[in-house]
Amino acid sequence: MWLTRPLQERSTQIFLGVLFAALVVVSALHVFMPQDSALYVSSYTVTLLGKYLCYALLAVAVDLVWGYLGILSLGHGAFFALGGYAMGMYLMRQIGDRGVYGDPILPDFMVFLNWQELPWYWLGFDMAWFAFVMVLLAPGILALVFGFLAFRSRVTGVYLSIITQALTFALMLAFFRNEMGFGGNNGLTDFKDILGFDLRTDATRLGLFIATGIALAIGYVVCRGIVTSKLGRVSVACRDAEARTRFLGYRVERVQLFVFVVSAMLAGVAGALYVPQVGIINPSEFSPLFSIEIVVWVALGGRATLYGAVIGALLVNYAKTVFTGVMPDAWLFALGGLFVLVTVFLPKGIAGLLFRKKKADDTSHTPAAQEATA
Repeated sequence: MWLTRPLQERSTQIFLGVLFAALVVVSALHVFMPQDSALYVSSYTVTLLGKYLCYALLAVAVDLVWGYLGILSLGHGAFFALGGYAMGMYLMRQIGDRGVYGDPILPDFMVFLNWQELPWYWLGFDMAWFAFVMVLLAPGILALVFGFLAFRSRVTGVYLSIITQALTFALMLAFFRNEMGFGGNNGLTDFKDILGFDLRTDATRLGLFIATGIALAIGYVVCRGIVTSKLGRVSVACRDAEARTRFLGYRVERVQLFVFVVSAMLAGVAGALYVPQVGIINPSEFSPLFSIEIVVWVALGGRATLYGAVIGALLVNYAKTVFTGVMPDAWLFALGGLFVLVTVFLPKGIAGLLFRKKKADDTSHTPAAQEATA
């Protein structure tokens, strides 16, 4: 089966082993270490690491379409935000009469804006299963419609990148409006619980962290299953020689559409896991700057590797956490400079550097190399 094939790869085994080891170590240090210990991992750190893992899953989704399909998407922040809003709507419905205004049906911002009834598109979000389905369907349907129109028209290259950026910018402007019914500029916040568990407790935060790690593992395996299958080989052919692939009889637009929709759904899952851990979702997640930042993560880690995207997401966001406190005004310039340096000196990212080192080590152990050394 195509999903079991990646589990036989050494690189996948190492990635999953490191990921699950990290989940176990962080959980153990949080639960069993006393709070005054230097090894204790606080709830704040657990939540921060959970956010990093959400970004890592988002980076894997972008690497799937950029690294293996050749589509530079500058709009994946939109899919991430749609998944987040779907989860946020469910969390808002769970508040009930515990809100500031005590309305059992309408969220606080709707009461404040004098809404008389719940909009039709909010119906069903009081049920967890419906919300979780919409986490996949909302970004998936948008990607399906957008991709169908774009790929059918054979829009490629920089033009497709600009259109994806225009899409996320248009959604950002729309969600900023109070008339949309999504909280306007403030977005959705003041969440209380998820699936009956209090979001403010340490146990729930740890559970969300572990759930995010498992989602990252599943998303990584799904992506590896795709890229190591015949579909993945055709995707790479579309990336490297689209015209020749069409000449051979493949329906390139169908391959592009399928991979694009899967990537959008993974981004939606990342957004859904992000919201209960951060505690808010607002239109700023649609910002084109955020989508560009995702591309920087993938470029830094290494395109067409998947694990490189995870490395890039973790490193950049950790650096962002550190340096925004040290030099908040200069952080964006530092990020831009980092992208330029990586593009010039490490075109294949950190993963490419590691691969070159491994290849050099393997070459040095060949009989010919050992004979030359002797």
